[in-house]
Amino acid sequence: MSTEIEPIDVQTAVDLYLDDREDELAEWTYYSHNSRLGHFVRYCDKETNIAELREVDGKTLYEYRVWRREDGDLNPVTVKTQMDSLRVFIRWAEGIFAKDDLSDLVRSPDLDAEDNVRDEMIEVDRAKEILQYLRKYEYASLGHVTLHLLWHTGVRIGALHALDVDDYLRDEQQLEVRHRPDTETPIKNKDNGERNVNISGDTCELLDDWLDVRAGHEDDYGREPLLTTSAGGGRTHTTTLRTECHKWTRPCVIGNDCPHERDPEECEATSYDAAYTCPSSMSAHPFRRGAFTHWLRNDWPEEVVSDRGNVGIETLRKHYDERTEVERAEARRDWLDKLDDDFDDNI
Repeated sequence: MSTEIEPIDVQTAVDLYLDDREDELAEWTYYSHNSRLGHFVRYCDKETNIAELREVDGKTLYEYRVWRREDGDLNPVTVKTQMDSLRVFIRWAEGIFAKDDLSDLVRSPDLDAEDNVRDEMIEVDRAKEILQYLRKYEYASLGHVTLHLLWHTGVRIGALHALDVDDYLRDEQQLEVRHRPDTETPIKNKDNGERNVNISGDTCELLDDWLDVRAGHEDDYGREPLLTTSAGGGRTHTTTLRTECHKWTRPCVIGNDCPHERDPEECEATSYDAAYTCPSSMSAHPFRRGAFTHWLRNDWPEEVVSDRGNVGIETLRKHYDERTEVERAEARRDWLDKLDDDFDDNI
């Protein structure tokens, strides 16, 4: 072992890494790195005899990936996120507290097409990180309003595109989703997809500030769209809304390190029109899947999520519910306990 590598325990190394990057990371990015690396600290402390970071080698990293996947019952997409964060930390420590080129031995799962289609979603931590950045640096911009509404309402991109200013019911704190095919804003499920979606006071405040700048412009049919391309533009096209999603889900655009080791000077994904080529970027649909899973994890009844999202119960379970089997079982246990309590009260 090289004497040039300084001895330091894993927790202290993580603390130094976070301290070093605190000024450049958004608050939620800092929290996410801390949370993900905390699992690696726990593994080294409780599952191995590793006392110092310089003792970590390729075998350690491989065994950690297997342990983390099984310990958290994680899907491949989430495992990849965890390992990518670990790689960035190890790269920071190389040559000082860790062996040279150790980060090359951090392996992430290879995602096949089924993984990306079935499991791709915005996790709550990542959604908060992006939205907090937008609220601080891009407040009431098209990207901020688009991603905020996608996450907080779970609506499809077509429904978002179809909204008019008059569909925003400020007093009731609702958005009216309506099917208007004759003026080029159809929605999925047509008339059966029409519904009113409740929104929070924070969402209303954001929409009020947005409309202070963007209201008063009509589309080709004399309607006043809620989302416009510019101060004098018409209705924002769905392609533009999807591009905003790809743009703001690139790690680098909110100040994070590139997990794909790309040079930003040469990376084509730094261009707005090519944002979708970033392997970490996501379209609108993962926001919908992530929102549904977040609500279900917070004990929203399936019927409520189904009605709000205009999706059948079976479709919800098959295509949108990304909870683990353990999480589903715990949710069922909560309902069972409630039934038992109700039964005891009536004996």
